[in-house]
Amino acid sequence: MITYVDAQSKSRRTPGVIPLHGAEGFEGMRKAGRLTAEALDMLVEYAQPGVSTGRLDKLAYEFAQDHGAIPATLFYKGYRHSVCTSINHVVCHGIPDDRPLREGDIVNIDLTLVVDGWYGDSSRMYPIGEISRKAERLVEVTYESLARGIAAAKPGNTTGDIGTAIQSYAEGERTSVVRDFVGHGVGRLFHDEPNIMHFGTPGTGVELKPGMIFTIEPMINLGRPHVKILADGWTAVTRDRTLSAQCEHSIGITEDGCEVFTLSPAGLFNPLAARA
Repeated sequence: MITYVDAQSKSRRTPGVIPLHGAEGFEGMRKAGRLTAEALDMLVEYAQPGVSTGRLDKLAYEFAQDHGAIPATLFYKGYRHSVCTSINHVVCHGIPDDRPLREGDIVNIDLTLVVDGWYGDSSRMYPIGEISRKAERLVEVTYESLARGIAAAKPGNTTGDIGTAIQSYAEGERTSVVRDFVGHGVGRLFHDEPNIMHFGTPGTGVELKPGMIFTIEPMINLGRPHVKILADGWTAVTRDRTLSAQCEHSIGITEDGCEVFTLSPAGLFNPLAARA
């Protein structure tokens, strides 16, 4: 059974209980979301051939330190980095290391900064140098899938409507939607209720109400949707070794639609559109 409560009355996650945030929560998420987006903007000029993902991780950490923020993933369940860097066939939770990025790679950088107790969660794709047309198309489909999911995020709709909007578009473009990972509630907790699946049936799931805050973060594969987790316990890859892409925004449901908290101040969230 789903219960909606005033966010101020709950200080911890309870299964089936969805917090509804007021003006304070939306303002907190605006600040956290904007700083996260600024950090991801900063990384654009460094995401180049020859630069390691470890270097990108260090830059994100230094940015957080300089702005009084905390990277949410640092020491989260034993994870030891400020970002996740997922390259090519890595679906999500790729671990930064010293290997240099190569011309033609596509890499997702996922960052969550905690600002005054609020979690701004976002990820985006970075094309490394000139990328192939198939990689470019996958990135384009992934961004459009997110846009369609966000368009469905409004009061009276359901989480199933969000998933349907994403799935119907992505599969219509002959790509697949990963089922193993979902969006999630966010706010003063890193992961909260509800879960946001990126596939579904119209009118099913949780009804969307003003004050709900959550992420939408579709992972789209060129091949089949199946993934596996590597021995490090974090890195998820496509089973068929085909390319994968992801993008993510944190949003809040308003009286007549939704507010996106993690918009890029520099207009760099969609890298292909920014290049054009």
